[in-house]
Amino acid sequence: MKYWRLINLDRYPIDAAGVSRDEAVIAARKELAKDGCAVLKGFLSEEGISAMVAEAETVAERAHRSFTRTNPYFTEDDPLLPKDHPKRQFFDRSNAFVPADNFTADGPLRTIYNAPGFDWFVRDCLQEENFHRYADPLADVIINAAEEGPGFPWHFDTNNFTVTIAIQNAEAGGAFEYAPNIRAGDENFDDVSNVLNGTSDKVKSINLEPGDLQLFRGRYSLHRVAPLKGKRPRYVAIVSYVEEPGMVATPERARQLYGRALPIHYERAGLRADALID
Repeated sequence: MKYWRLINLDRYPIDAAGVSRDEAVIAARKELAKDGCAVLKGFLSEEGISAMVAEAETVAERAHRSFTRTNPYFTEDDPLLPKDHPKRQFFDRSNAFVPADNFTADGPLRTIYNAPGFDWFVRDCLQEENFHRYADPLADVIINAAEEGPGFPWHFDTNNFTVTIAIQNAEAGGAFEYAPNIRAGDENFDDVSNVLNGTSDKVKSINLEPGDLQLFRGRYSLHRVAPLKGKRPRYVAIVSYVEEPGMVATPERARQLYGRALPIHYERAGLRADALID
């Protein structure tokens, strides 16, 4: 599979230096500087979208599903805080991630990921100095397969940024909603509470379309995917980069998100590989 058939290189010439590439990078940087979110509309070609949908449908049954209740900070309940404190507001969350080892080297997702210039284009847009591919064999490229239900409730990310590609929308719902930089400089718990109870005027909403590439700084911007409706699943590809080379998840994190851990997860955690109990 050829990357130039999957990516809209006329609009986003990631593999060639020049004015058009510079313009795309500058536009993304402006959006990120404004509110921490850049959407590169139509990053994939029509053929790329079709190929990604077909691949997602082929592997969707291999998604690991988990169900939890979480607050926006992914922390435990603190009974010392008032009951209405945002750290004590918990919401249902469902995950369905297809692990990275289900995607072949010649499939569309990895073809896009390995396309000449893709890493550098993303890095240039984000202006990140410490920028490395995630070395985790279960998580470098994954697909989230979300079904009807609560979606992803309000939360802050623990990493500096996320890189996602919209593949297929649900029949209804699923808007990306965020309160830009609501946590920048201060925790601003009152503003966070207003978002959680639906009274905030700081929330923006984006309807991502299949083929859109999204770059988002979610550490300081509260965000969610609105509840989904209908039988058609929502597919989103997640491409992971980290600040240090060679990073992988802990065994506990791998098992939580992907249902299993590999020897590398235990070895990097300082555990013997034969401790694997999957």
